[in-house]
Amino acid sequence: MERPLLGRGSALCCSYSSLKAWLPLLSWAPRYRLKWLQMDLLAGLTVGLTTVPQALAYAEVAGLPVQYGLYSAFMGGFVYTLLGTSKDVTLGPTAIMSLLCFSVVGGQPHRAVLLSLLCGLIQAGMALLRLGFLLDFIAYPVIKGFTCAAAVTIGFGQVKNILGLDGIPHDFVLEVYYTFYKIPEARIGDVVIGLLSLSVLVMLVFMKKSLGSDDAPSCSTTIARRLVWTAATMRNVLVVVAASCVAFSWNAFGHPVFTVTGETSKGLPPFKPPPTSDTTANGTVVTFGEIVEDFGGGMAVIPFMGLLESIAIAKAFASQNDYRIDANQELLAIGVTNIMGSFVSAYPVTGSFGRTAVNSQTGVCTPAGGIVTSVIVLLSLAFLMPAFYYIPKAALAAVIICAVAPMVDYQVVAKMWRIRKLDLVPFVVTFLMSFWEVQYGIVGGVAVSGVLLLYHTARPQIKVSDPGMLVMELGSGLSFPATEYLSHLIHTQALQASPPRSVVLDCHHVSVIDYTVVSELRDLLRQFKLREVLLVFSRLQPSILEVLLAADLQDFRHTDSVEAALQMETEPPR
Repeated sequence: MERPLLGRGSALCCSYSSLKAWLPLLSWAPRYRLKWLQMDLLAGLTVGLTTVPQALAYAEVAGLPVQYGLYSAFMGGFVYTLLGTSKDVTLGPTAIMSLLCFSVVGGQPHRAVLLSLLCGLIQAGMALLRLGFLLDFIAYPVIKGFTCAAAVTIGFGQVKNILGLDGIPHDFVLEVYYTFYKIPEARIGDVVIGLLSLSVLVMLVFMKKSLGSDDAPSCSTTIARRLVWTAATMRNVLVVVAASCVAFSWNAFGHPVFTVTGETSKGLPPFKPPPTSDTTANGTVVTFGEIVEDFGGGMAVIPFMGLLESIAIAKAFASQNDYRIDANQELLAIGVTNIMGSFVSAYPVTGSFGRTAVNSQTGVCTPAGGIVTSVIVLLSLAFLMPAFYYIPKAALAAVIICAVAPMVDYQVVAKMWRIRKLDLVPFVVTFLMSFWEVQYGIVGGVAVSGVLLLYHTARPQIKVSDPGMLVMELGSGLSFPATEYLSHLIHTQALQASPPRSVVLDCHHVSVIDYTVVSELRDLLRQFKLREVLLVFSRLQPSILEVLLAADLQDFRHTDSVEAALQMETEPPR
């Protein structure tokens, strides 16, 4: 009988439904329609034209040559089409991941590529082990504190490019000081092209937001709105192309007044394993172990933040567009993307909120839109790299500033103050520490929020009333950190009172109990007996009652209601 059972088990594991769980493509591809193809092509083209200038700009944030932004922008479209469960999400370089990457690798391309492989392995491993729940331990105030600080750090870091300044250190405090100190050295051409690009981008953003709905729009109104929407959606491309044409024109007439991107590697990246060692400027070989040791805490922070950012975006758009995602499958998709991306010289990527919003608004129907986006990026790499030489760095800086500006959510501070002031503590800690080191900010915020969580676990809410006997209503579960607090409260208000008083423990909110608590309750029952008063348990949940009965506590008494406990005689237990 063993063989048939094993055979059925193997068939179940390898069934088509099981395969569909691992390859969501099989769920929507068989019912793909021509109309979906049209919408996916349109969305993919739109997102692709948004991705190219953003990828170039984010490579600057990561401290890498601009082509690495494009190397990182195309693998996600192919992998996510196979493994993703959201029709809207687009994977690629983002401002936050670029900043984190720079903080860990310091702008060294080989290390950035190796970091992508290691992050992908960690993320895919978490998906296979179903460890996505660990992301729940990063509190919302920590996320907001980090994103606000990252937006300020990234945005101000681009001011030097707007001004055309060189020799500015990367440490935030020194960066602020030297940026203002060197303002007299600003290049007029960069300032003009940077401010013009910034003004046009802001204007197009406001124009897009001002597009209202009209109950009976005329044909000309509809066309005008579509033109405005298209121009506003493609604003990054339009600004970068226009600025590049201006820079090219001035260079052609012998007046190189703009700081441009300069020479970039031509063509597609080679498909090869990421380097596992590095060589310093003086020729010293750095081994794999030494590189990983240099990564330090970034090895934990970057995979977690990548997963957190991507899943948060996927959940937001799934809720908005009325479908569901599989969080662990999303982990697998981003993990495989980073692993495969490392073979084409990509640095770590995640879901992009801005490009995902464009994808959704354009009407994408399936993840296949990502393939079109990836093809656009590949075509740019294959044919347009020489043209990127003339892109002014000030224009790319304007693109980055406009991309990160919405991340500075100052209203969240007022909301936290109004709803729960204590949440401002991890927010402020994360925000301030992120200016020191980005990963320290996240770790510090998580540590503070963890301490607050543990404090509430160790100090559960206990409501005390006195309708004849002391009634202590426990507001939450009982676990070992709360044992000493509960014991101290009972001793001070009942056992050490003169005369000692009986106590009713109202446990209808208690759903968790552990061995340490049971041991302390055993000791409390003994002390109540010595003082000839009662300790009565009331409204115990069946699972808790079962544990306490199994512990065989001496003189254990329980009732179904507080009223029944109050009516018990105050005689010492026999």
